Amino acid sequence: MTYDAPYTVEATPRSPEIHLDPTSRTLGISGESYPEDASAFYGPVFQEVKGFLNARKGELFTANIRFVYFNSSSAKAIMNLFQMLEEAAEGGHSIVINWYYDPDDDMMEEMGEDFAEDFEHATFNLTPEGTVA
Repeated sequence: MTYDAPYTVEATPRSPEIHLDPTSRTLGISGESYPEDASAFYGPVFQEVKGFLNARKGELFTANIRFVYFNSSSAKAIMNLFQMLEEAAEGGHSIVINWYYDPDDDMMEEMGEDFAEDFEHATFNLTPEGTVA
């Protein structure tokens, strides 16, 4: 596969909108995440991201993450995504993760801070909504 076509998952009341755009080399995830089976929901997304990164070695890749809420199984899936992105950065990709949160949502800010601690090679930006990364 060439991974030239956009990959999109529409939001549901229990799962976020996901959009992988090969032209801008961005991944967007936004909304709430508490699907019945987080592994089944995120598995195909991870395959797309992994394939895209393998096909585009060394290119800048940006993930824009905006969660309103996520449960513990989604947190594990997000951690797996971030681990994949950190490994890609270690392997030569330029990876930027923008964690957007409502400035009044202390929990989402703290989750972003916790995730940020695990990065050495990728750039992780904590960005309150309404500001520019």
